[in-house]
Amino acid sequence: MFYNDAMKKLTGAALALAALSVSASPLAPFGTEPPVPAFSVSYMDRSVSPAVDFYSFANGQWVKDNPVPADKARWGGFTQLAERNSFLIHALLEEAAASDNPIGTPRREAGDFYASAMNTNLLEELRFKPIAGELKRIEGIQSTDDLFRLLAQFHEEGVGGMFSAGVGPDAKKSTIYALGLDQGGLSLPDRDYYLKDSFASQRQAYREHVAKMFALLGEKPEEAAAHAGLVIDIETELAKASRTRVELRDPNKNYNKFTKAELLEKTPDITWQIYLSERALAGVPYAIVGQPEFFESLDKLVRSHPISDWKVYLRWHVLHASAPFLCRDADVENFNFFGKVLSGQLEQEPRWKRVSRVIDGSIGEAVGQLYVEKYFPPEAKTRMTDLVENLKTVFRDHLEKVDWMTDATRAKALAKFARFTKKIGCPDKFRDYSTVKITRDDYLGNVRRAAAFEEHREIARVGQEVDRTEWGMTPPTVNAYFNPLQNEIVFPAGILQPPFFDATKDDAVNYGAIGVVIGHEITHGYDDEGRKFDAEGNLNEWWTEADSKEFDARAQKVVDEYSAFEALPDVHVNGKLTLGENLADLGGISIAYDALERDLERDPSKRKNIDGFTPEQRFFLSFAQVWRTNIREAEAKRLVTVDPHSPGRFRAVGPLVNYQQFFDAFNIKPGDPMWRAPELRAHIW
Repeated sequence: MFYNDAMKKLTGAALALAALSVSASPLAPFGTEPPVPAFSVSYMDRSVSPAVDFYSFANGQWVKDNPVPADKARWGGFTQLAERNSFLIHALLEEAAASDNPIGTPRREAGDFYASAMNTNLLEELRFKPIAGELKRIEGIQSTDDLFRLLAQFHEEGVGGMFSAGVGPDAKKSTIYALGLDQGGLSLPDRDYYLKDSFASQRQAYREHVAKMFALLGEKPEEAAAHAGLVIDIETELAKASRTRVELRDPNKNYNKFTKAELLEKTPDITWQIYLSERALAGVPYAIVGQPEFFESLDKLVRSHPISDWKVYLRWHVLHASAPFLCRDADVENFNFFGKVLSGQLEQEPRWKRVSRVIDGSIGEAVGQLYVEKYFPPEAKTRMTDLVENLKTVFRDHLEKVDWMTDATRAKALAKFARFTKKIGCPDKFRDYSTVKITRDDYLGNVRRAAAFEEHREIARVGQEVDRTEWGMTPPTVNAYFNPLQNEIVFPAGILQPPFFDATKDDAVNYGAIGVVIGHEITHGYDDEGRKFDAEGNLNEWWTEADSKEFDARAQKVVDEYSAFEALPDVHVNGKLTLGENLADLGGISIAYDALERDLERDPSKRKNIDGFTPEQRFFLSFAQVWRTNIREAEAKRLVTVDPHSPGRFRAVGPLVNYQQFFDAFNIKPGDPMWRAPELRAHIW
């Protein structure tokens, strides 16, 4: 994945940041259309030498002129484009909500959903009534069987708790859908927030937040405080049993096939028969258990905690998952912790922006269909297809010539690449949401029913053949991804705009931006995780032992490089957590630069200076400008803990200092601050 905020399912903690405050009117003002965030030499600070600080040279003036807006935790090229897309989607939703569209059409679905979210007067009248039924069901729990029966229902509706369950291709039989069971049940961003001293202040603020939320439900202060402590105690125990994010990056260690009988035997106090039956999975033959030790610990927790404790825990998770869709008090308190405390955000975004994001996360292909019809011309897909083919040709040549790989592994690598596919813009067929009940007077219900629709759709496919036409991102998403289980790269329409893809700019700028994105996603098939999947998308060791050792030695140089970067004083980038993305950036630069040079050789007339810079210089400037970023301290601390991507400043320069062509382009020599000694550089693809 190129950027870290896509592919989140907007439930639980993710919704805490994505959703909603209160607007006084049912329809929101449009405001001023955000500018196109295109590449510009005006962003540069030419008082800084590129040999001293290339990031500031490329972005210094932009950084000075663009402080983080009050309603954001960070601000950069990605967020500028996402802001513009949000504005465009808002116009579509406003139009749909104001029109009398036929029932069952994307316009009607999106418009009714939007209208329900913007009816804040009704939400104020309802207060906590939308979750009264769920809270009553929790109070009715009398046994462990009841607990897991209700947990199954909550999971179906997008309410988290205890663990996570989902459906996806079986990593060792990637043509078939399988049930996956993984660690979960936490509300804070990561296990480290519960366990490390450096997050003590956030834990205390979280304790106070949970107590305030319980108090809003009507609990007395002493009771609310006690219940908050109980929730944190249970979540801390779950955190202790959870693997680190680095450990979660190993696909082999996180693939553990359990038959249903083995599940029942190893975790007898988790009543799997009840849970699976409630989710229409009674006949499932097996599950892929990501972290068996987590479930063994959960089994002990189920046994050691009385039902009354779990009722409090579930009450919290219902409240937490629902707060953004309820009255102002719940919504604002939710933002005060998850927005202000955890990310440093000063103000909430306007309601319409957050609503748009929720709808995209709930019925995204309905919104995407409207977006593509208006904003994604066919010629954009054609030009993008040509660029992908150019980059594929270069990478194939790299595979054929890389000198450290043996012929045995190379042959299999080329066979994998021959099976590689691409998706551009949007699905050929959009998802049909006509069976989802969407009304104008039930915002939370719309969210829950959309989540249940998706869960039912996925559960019904367990054991069936994988649908290779499906997308993992919605069309307006400003991102891209590689899917190792299908050996494909995917580029939603949302990213095919400036600063990434700009028909008005020269080839050097486009290769430095969208060209690197393409190369980045291609490289993911051969990074430290992607390389473990074969041509058919199966988790399978196809490398020779010698090649694996050589790859690991080269990758270690990348780990060492990025681990030396300080995101904050005494807070270093996690070189192991970010390794896959750093490798993909490194490969993306190499592939895209070679593709540019081939184009310049084919058409020498393009080899001309623009704005005083050569094509090579503009390539590197364009790449660095993609990563222009200002960020709040709390958000920087959160991301360095949870994000598999390095901070923008280091993504802008980290790959470049391994690349001699970058030094040549800007005449950077030994002794210059930007110089990296040849023996320290990583050369892989």
